[in-house]
Amino acid sequence: MSESTTAELPVVVIGAGPAGLAAAAHLIERGLEPLVLEAGPAAGSAVREWSHVRLFSTWGEVTDPAAEKLLAPTGWVKPDAATYPSGGDWAEQYLQPLANVLGDKIRLGATVTGVSRTGRDRIVDADRETQPFVLHVEHADGSEERIFARAVIDASGTWTTPSPAGASGLPALGERAAADRITYRVPDLKDPAVPTRYAGKRTAVIGSGASAFTALAYLADLAKGDGGAGTHGVWVLRRGINGSTFGGGEADQLPARGALGLAAKAALDQGYADAVTGFRTEAIERDGDGRLVLVAEDGRRLDPVDEVIVLTGFRPDLTFLSEIRLGLDERLQAPVDLAPLIDPNQHSCGTVYPHGHRELSHPEQGVYLVGTKSYGRAPTFLAMTGYEQVRSVVAAIVGDIEAADRVELTLPETGVCGGAGLFDTPDTSETSGGGCAPAPALVQIGSAAATEPAEAPSGGCCGS
Repeated sequence: MSESTTAELPVVVIGAGPAGLAAAAHLIERGLEPLVLEAGPAAGSAVREWSHVRLFSTWGEVTDPAAEKLLAPTGWVKPDAATYPSGGDWAEQYLQPLANVLGDKIRLGATVTGVSRTGRDRIVDADRETQPFVLHVEHADGSEERIFARAVIDASGTWTTPSPAGASGLPALGERAAADRITYRVPDLKDPAVPTRYAGKRTAVIGSGASAFTALAYLADLAKGDGGAGTHGVWVLRRGINGSTFGGGEADQLPARGALGLAAKAALDQGYADAVTGFRTEAIERDGDGRLVLVAEDGRRLDPVDEVIVLTGFRPDLTFLSEIRLGLDERLQAPVDLAPLIDPNQHSCGTVYPHGHRELSHPEQGVYLVGTKSYGRAPTFLAMTGYEQVRSVVAAIVGDIEAADRVELTLPETGVCGGAGLFDTPDTSETSGGGCAPAPALVQIGSAAATEPAEAPSGGCCGS
């Protein structure tokens, strides 16, 4: 296939989440043809799975400028920029209208199972960069297809690959066998079946970030409500509690994120949950009554619990990229040049500065991981970061390096050191930087986290 023919091919975007749809909007703005492949049945499929979770970023921070321009002729009106959407709001009021505008440029139920260079596996050097990309796609009806592309933007996110309870990064012994009592998502208390599952029961929450805060606040609200007597949370942390454990509190420039950490602290201070520190889960066993017993690496055993909510982060699915030459950090599984900027083992305070195509580049030219997937296992992502990424990447693909190198984003400071960081997605991490934030003051959130989320947003988001 000639270079001129390759230039006529679409840029394939994997994933129709916030970053993927924004990438498509920027491609159109630049005069390029996008083709978005979404494995789920609708745009924003991952976001819809946590539709009950309230973002801690406002509407003003979770819409992309190029997407807004694409939506404007349709009569779309941007929601109040100062209010906090839920995942459901984000999907229905922004992502779906954007998908409607893109129309047949999006293919739903299209799962990418492999990406390569045409006629070249990852070993072959000869003429590699002159060959177009080829994607193997499986459709919902079972059919298969090969799609050719001039470039590939992988915005598939990490939602489908949650990290396990085991502290080693592997499932704890017995974790799979106890799957009927374990969830890896923040429960939706508005789902009629969910309160029954947790009301009046002991639930272990494993994790230390925004999602864990949300789960603890939800369980506290359930305990306070009718039929919630006896509901109790057991917060399992792999490290200790210090001044930064609950985030930045009132010092956080994302106020809703600060309030979320304070709600979790209130759950503990008011007796609706206990904290177990320095506990690295090795096994999950069943007692004689079928309840679950968490066993630590040091041999400690917790009292039995009825349910376990594992919120230890997410990791990227790289299996379908095995024939592409990626340059990934060995720890974070993020692009090598990006990893030092986001590594929670190194960063304790401040921001991750805006970045673009240079930090996201790989040895395989023309392929980019963007959105939450670009951060690998790091828990420090904001939606607006993803929008800046795709703006820069698309500019680089079209050859406008001046625009690709230009920074067009200023991020808010965290006001917090360590694990929670710049995090706008419903996952969490067990790594942490230093403890230089002041201890947050206790505030009464009450049931607002579950019933009045516009006043006290309960979680984060970004999807893919």
